Amino acid sequence: MRIQIVVIFIVGLVVFQENQQALANSESTILKTDSLTPSPTPPLLEKLRGKSVQTDEIAQRVVKDIQIRFINDKGKFVDDKGQPIEGRTQRNFIIDNLKLKPGQLFREDVLQKDLQRLRRLNSLDKVNVSLQEDDTGVNIIYDIKERHFPSLSFGGGNNGDVGLYGQVGYEDANINGLNEQLDTSIQVSGKDVQFDSQFTSPYRRGQPNRLGYSFRVFRERDLSRTFNDDIKLSNGSTAREGRFGGSVAVLKSFNDWDTAFGLNYTRISLRDRDYNLARVDRLGSPLSVSGTGIDDLVTVSFAISKDQRDRRDNPTQGSLLTLSTEQAIPIGLGKISSNRLRANYILYVPVTWIGNGRLTENPEMLAFNLQAGTNIGEFPPAEAFDLGGQNSVRGYGGGKVASGRSYGLVSMEYRFPILQSVGGVVFADFGSDFGSGKTVLGEPGVLRGKPGSGFGYGLGLRVKSPFGLIRGDLGISDQGDIRFEITTGQRF
Repeated sequence: MRIQIVVIFIVGLVVFQENQQALANSESTILKTDSLTPSPTPPLLEKLRGKSVQTDEIAQRVVKDIQIRFINDKGKFVDDKGQPIEGRTQRNFIIDNLKLKPGQLFREDVLQKDLQRLRRLNSLDKVNVSLQEDDTGVNIIYDIKERHFPSLSFGGGNNGDVGLYGQVGYEDANINGLNEQLDTSIQVSGKDVQFDSQFTSPYRRGQPNRLGYSFRVFRERDLSRTFNDDIKLSNGSTAREGRFGGSVAVLKSFNDWDTAFGLNYTRISLRDRDYNLARVDRLGSPLSVSGTGIDDLVTVSFAISKDQRDRRDNPTQGSLLTLSTEQAIPIGLGKISSNRLRANYILYVPVTWIGNGRLTENPEMLAFNLQAGTNIGEFPPAEAFDLGGQNSVRGYGGGKVASGRSYGLVSMEYRFPILQSVGGVVFADFGSDFGSGKTVLGEPGVLRGKPGSGFGYGLGLRVKSPFGLIRGDLGISDQGDIRFEITTGQRF
């Protein structure tokens, strides 16, 4: 019954989002975009401001030319010497991402989708469009501000596992001017060296016979959220969870759907404070399928997603749907052969309850997130779905709600502006393992007294900074616990 309710809720939100999108398409115009610099309104755009966006006169006009203009941080099209700003992104790559091409009849709905597609590229910061119209047709002009890449970051801190650590990261999302991405980081402490590096060459719409690809290598460790310190190891240590491995994937897009087919390897190990292998906890419950404290996961994965957000960062409307499956191949320690299924749906609905729709870094909206997943077959207990924490049910500690074979998570946020770069959030989260905690090997969630379901609510602040979006959330759980946590990026 619970699963049926979640499915009905997801379908209802999808239908609601489609209605919202249809309404937005019928009422919005090209001018409802962010503005880098004020500019005169061409005659054609004045016509587009009416309620009937797609008039017969507009529909008969042909696209003559598409122009790309790059803009610097000052909002200028030329540099101090009067020369046009040269962008790093290849112009042909930008044109290849557009469906509306010269020689075609102008369609405002296709132009809107092209604009959103460009805004979702990692390499671009802001994209606006304007039109020039005469008796022979329409010229489309895209004004583009690129992100600053490559970037180097430094950080450090102290955690309960490795103690003091330092971290350095490198990111470039526009290699060769083709939106190719390299994101790598390395963390060094007195106990360990961890790293995570991923390179992605996306699928290119202008080269339909060329597949995109990505590969990743990683080594990471942290205190286990599944085997938390409610039940320690036999030597009194809290369980540490280490992972290292890699993956390769091929990428392709079909219309508005993006797909990824991958081969993955992960070695999961459970260890004590000195990083010695641990086979069981203090109660004698197993920590791995193999019984050695190590499980090998060799999997084949497939994921499909549909991104209808108006932009990748800080979207104001639209949705993102992701479905994935991961089948384990019985190779290595544990000989795991389970299947992991997951679904994730995010919906953004703009509202104007307290504001007037003015442009801000923190636009007013309702945001919804629905997640569900399950493991089929025997799987490593460290692969249980851990609920609770700043990225699931806020107000609870990490993994304190449940560690289950299956899970469902529902989150809702009302986001509103306070100042230009400061926003507020009212949120509520609910998560459940649907009673599946007792089917996980060793029953780690049940033995540690995790409730299996939990509700959290609270208030938060969002601050736009030179280092990205800073998020602070004050969460209250249904058990009366209060937690304040600071991190970066939106919850979803």
